[in-house]
Amino acid sequence: MPRPLPVASTAVEPAQILREVFGYSAFRGAQAEIVEHLIDGHDALVLMPTGAGKSLCYQVPAIARHRAGQGVAVVVSPLIALMHDQVGALDEVGVHAAFLNSTLAADEARRVELELTSGRLVLLYAAPERITTPRFLAQLDALHASGRLSLFAIDEAHCVSQWGHDFREDYLALDVLHRRYAGVPRIALTATADDLTRADIIERLQLEAARVFISSFDRPNIRYAVVEKDNARAQLLRFIKDEHAGDAGIVYCQSRKKVDETAAWLAGEGIAALPYHAGLDTEMRRRHQERFLREDGIVMVATIAFGMGIDKPDVRFVAHLDLPKNIEGYYQETGRAGRDGLPADAWMAYGLADVVNQRRMIDESPAADEFKRAQRAKLDALLALAETHQCRRVRLTAAYRPPPGTRRKRRARRSPASTAFMRRAGSASARAI
Repeated sequence: MPRPLPVASTAVEPAQILREVFGYSAFRGAQAEIVEHLIDGHDALVLMPTGAGKSLCYQVPAIARHRAGQGVAVVVSPLIALMHDQVGALDEVGVHAAFLNSTLAADEARRVELELTSGRLVLLYAAPERITTPRFLAQLDALHASGRLSLFAIDEAHCVSQWGHDFREDYLALDVLHRRYAGVPRIALTATADDLTRADIIERLQLEAARVFISSFDRPNIRYAVVEKDNARAQLLRFIKDEHAGDAGIVYCQSRKKVDETAAWLAGEGIAALPYHAGLDTEMRRRHQERFLREDGIVMVATIAFGMGIDKPDVRFVAHLDLPKNIEGYYQETGRAGRDGLPADAWMAYGLADVVNQRRMIDESPAADEFKRAQRAKLDALLALAETHQCRRVRLTAAYRPPPGTRRKRRARRSPASTAFMRRAGSASARAI
């Protein structure tokens, strides 16, 4: 019978951890409220835009609860690259963190497991498929029985939802954390989830009692532009050379073949471009990602396999040469620009063929009719965004507006006056917010 978890010590001040460990003078937005909520042992569902500081919402409580003698925090993370980035950043600020994944040799994995079972680790990152194995659950059982399992953080929580844009079946088994470790606080976090996806996250992860925190999804530093396709490559090149020469950026394409061809073509035009997709070998993907993160002015041409968890604050533009599948994917992908708060661009070229192709893929998929209807509605929302003559930022943030009662009223904020329009005849520099 697991013994009750000790009450968190109030002597461990979150603001002090924020200053001393992470070097920030104050929390932003709802961070402080979320941190206190989790330290006090309550569940939470957190929706924050990319770059708003989701990781601090569980990292600060993990440190506070560890200092209070409550053991290790387990972070569910879907990507190896994301684990490595997070653990590397924590190591730089002196936080004892580790990951368990397939990149570790057997002896390295054993050392991490010893650190885990001893309770010395502050945070452990692992994929959902590892966390739900009998071996790992047995290790968690031992920690729970001794009161050294401090919290669970489920990152990229939209992956649990069939309605989301990045469904991963392994996430479905994470409801075991609620059933098996009652009393251990859980926080689920995502940068993108509409009403349907939010409801699915709550149901599938059994977060009905969790408090929902929804931040504003407005990214006022990003300018959104859409152009009609008319020699899209030439439009993209003019956009990069005229407005972002020497800047870091991401160009998304729908197929691996188009990624390879576009990256090679841009490189031939004098742009420092690299390809990235799941068809490249692991070592090449690692090298290209490392260059993108460490060097200035690299343009990554990629499928949607690239981007989740990539912490590069000075990406100055995100371009789409093909229409994304839905408005959620578009929001998350464009949100990788301007994480430093400085001006950035989201640029997209699309045409009728894109729309036909996306509708065909939905119609021909083996999914249930209900799912297809939801995907068509999300595609329609993206098309409305692309074709609107109103402010695109208003359209985009409206898609993530929470239902009544999920947040306190806030005073209205004025955003800069703007217009939204499409340039015809192949203009690459149509600007709209």
